[in-house]
Amino acid sequence: MQISIENKPDPNKLLDWYDCNAREMPWRIAPKNRLAGTQPNPYHVWLSEIMLQQTTVASVKPYFTKFTKKWPTIFDLANAKDDEVMGAWAGLGYYARARNLLKCARLIAKNKSGKFPEEMEALLKLPGIGPYTASAISSIAYDNPETVVDGNVERVISRIFNVHTELPKAKKELSVLAKQLTPKLRSGDYAQAIMDLGATICKPKIPNCDICPWVNHCISKRAGTSVYLPRKIKKAKKPIRYGIAYFVERVDGAILTEIRPPNGLLGGMLSLPCSLWGDTFQDDPPMEGNWKIKNNVVKHTFTHFNLNLKVMHITANLEQAPKRGEFLKPDDFDPNNLPTVMKKVWQSIKY
Repeated sequence: MQISIENKPDPNKLLDWYDCNAREMPWRIAPKNRLAGTQPNPYHVWLSEIMLQQTTVASVKPYFTKFTKKWPTIFDLANAKDDEVMGAWAGLGYYARARNLLKCARLIAKNKSGKFPEEMEALLKLPGIGPYTASAISSIAYDNPETVVDGNVERVISRIFNVHTELPKAKKELSVLAKQLTPKLRSGDYAQAIMDLGATICKPKIPNCDICPWVNHCISKRAGTSVYLPRKIKKAKKPIRYGIAYFVERVDGAILTEIRPPNGLLGGMLSLPCSLWGDTFQDDPPMEGNWKIKNNVVKHTFTHFNLNLKVMHITANLEQAPKRGEFLKPDDFDPNNLPTVMKKVWQSIKY
């Protein structure tokens, strides 16, 4: 689809708006500073983009600050211990990202002298980097004219051009339209500007059209269809899975823990011992004992299913040995290093 000149919004109008209204983020170079010659830190751009996958800006900010304080450079992150990084990531979700984060950091530090590639093709070869993240790094870090299309951008483009094709079917169409608007100059600022436009003005339920710099070019505004766009295919109801979490506290205060298998959900994370998650509760205690059940089931929502966890607990003596897992003494166990679902189990026992 080729955009006609009369319907094409002016990227410069959006950039003028962005220069005055850019959101402040710890990984972002403010537009006035970038225009003055300050260059983005590719390590910061990459780290923030990995964290932002399937996660909100508000949730990412404290994690980004924590990571960059603890590991200021990609070399620091590359040299970090796996369990320290996984612990620092705990609560952010989608833990495969943390594993790929380490793989990518180590590859860049070892094979690329700590420097991220500038071009899409090279970025796409790195662990954990797909088309969106590659275009974001290339554009924001290096000012290349790559088209960055996230959910905010899809919403803006669908409304500007009144696209009624349902997502995710509309993704290609929206990307083609977005590409035609991407300027060759200030491409990185433009990528952030259109995302900010979607996040702060062209919002999902009630767009603030009166203050939108592109309102005069918005076809859906004229048609009165903005609030219905973008259209989305109705999601199927999430299935429910069931499991049992086992809480073992030894008489000296040590807690029985295990490391989840490297692949799969919560891979490589510190966890309380668990049974398999399936269609029914499957009992698989990590040690013998007079197990007692908590009254309340812990519930947690993952991307593709809802989980109901029955919580069982015992107190173990010093002579009892577990069939699996390892006891961590109080000084070595930090519940903040547990993934969110296991923090819920911990709270159900302790509070």
